[in-house]
Amino acid sequence: MTLDQAPADVSADEILDLCRTYTLYEWTSQNLADPIPFVRAKGVYLWDADGNRYLDFNSQAMNVNIGHADERVARAISAQLAELPFVVPQHATAVRGLLGRELARITPPGLNKAFFTNAGAEANEAAVRTARLYTGRHKILTRYRSYHGGTQGVLYASGDARRFAVEEGMTGVVRILDPYSYRSPLKVDDADFTGAYMRYLEEVIQQEGPHTIAAIMLEPVTGSNGIIVPPDGWMRGVRELCDRYDILLIADEVMSGFGRTGKWFAIDHEGVVPDMMTIAKGLTSGYVPLGAVMVNDRIAEHFETNTLVSGLTYNSHAVGCAAALATIAVYEEDGLIENAARLGEVLQTEYAAMMERHPSIGEARGRGLFTALEFVTDRETRAPLFAAAPEVVGRLGDFLRSEGIFAAIRGNWLFGNPPLCITEDELRWALSVVDRGLDITDEAAARRR
Repeated sequence: MTLDQAPADVSADEILDLCRTYTLYEWTSQNLADPIPFVRAKGVYLWDADGNRYLDFNSQAMNVNIGHADERVARAISAQLAELPFVVPQHATAVRGLLGRELARITPPGLNKAFFTNAGAEANEAAVRTARLYTGRHKILTRYRSYHGGTQGVLYASGDARRFAVEEGMTGVVRILDPYSYRSPLKVDDADFTGAYMRYLEEVIQQEGPHTIAAIMLEPVTGSNGIIVPPDGWMRGVRELCDRYDILLIADEVMSGFGRTGKWFAIDHEGVVPDMMTIAKGLTSGYVPLGAVMVNDRIAEHFETNTLVSGLTYNSHAVGCAAALATIAVYEEDGLIENAARLGEVLQTEYAAMMERHPSIGEARGRGLFTALEFVTDRETRAPLFAAAPEVVGRLGDFLRSEGIFAAIRGNWLFGNPPLCITEDELRWALSVVDRGLDITDEAAARRR
């Protein structure tokens, strides 16, 4: 390929051959990689090099929240590139300061300063380091089904099974149970779950030693491990325990933030204010990389006279900041957060109807356009279907792809997380395709009962 040859001139086979020959794919052995040769995207749709169109039912990595190829964001990126593409993060730019002010406006009250990073994993790394520097303590409590990023440190801090390959990672990590009442070992009724969980969490804190714990880091709604929405009062209970024992609360909103749940941030549903919040993904909707850690005034004041030992070459990248400013404007101009809340109700209504038709659905859950279906062989035993019939994952994925749906199937879940700009007609069409595809899971579940 030469400088005068456009990427659009490369055929599907050439794209696949180039990528397989010269690049490595993530989270898979290379012989199992099954990429689509995408060449164009707009709104909720993507096109491959053969002209096939796909509705993006997962916003790629749950990050393209405003939709693909929005011209307003593209113009902001282009203008910044032409004016000032990059300066080292020790210096100041207008877009850095303006973005910090915007984030202080839309995040929970009191989170008034931003430390910019390149992505969500680095934001979580920086949040952990900041908590340890601020408190002088070392331990970090995280949840078993959490996912905080793919770097060596926070991948190990995650509860996700992907950490097994890097068990020599961040030290001082203590993992706790999830607020996952559907599969909780806490044998209590749903009405008693939050109280029982808080007694359990307080026991962990006491046994670990509150004076050794810097922070509890959690996703307000668990993302890639099944969209686990805590019961009402759970987040407030965690906040109260953190206050009681002088432990920082870090909200990882990398995936659940920026309108995904029908509010700016998932933690807003309970009116809880964390001490730190990590953000990325929907911050720029994937147009360019950017992440951030928002900190409260007490933490910010500490670092007025104490060194913040964090930083990377591309932190506070001017192009990323420009993209984020434009993206935040799109959320507000187009009413995307309100659209996520409204269509989230449509999604839950349709999921309830699907459950009546499809016995392989064990639970449908979510908030806004942040949802998942969990599959079982039997609703009484709740035995996971995909563990019993792993071949179903490929069959269901192939069906959805053949029908023009780009979807994510992981663990025991099918995710429903389209861009927030999706229309009700587009959403209903996508759900009709999913509905037909679930005949595959029903058949597999029936054979294993």
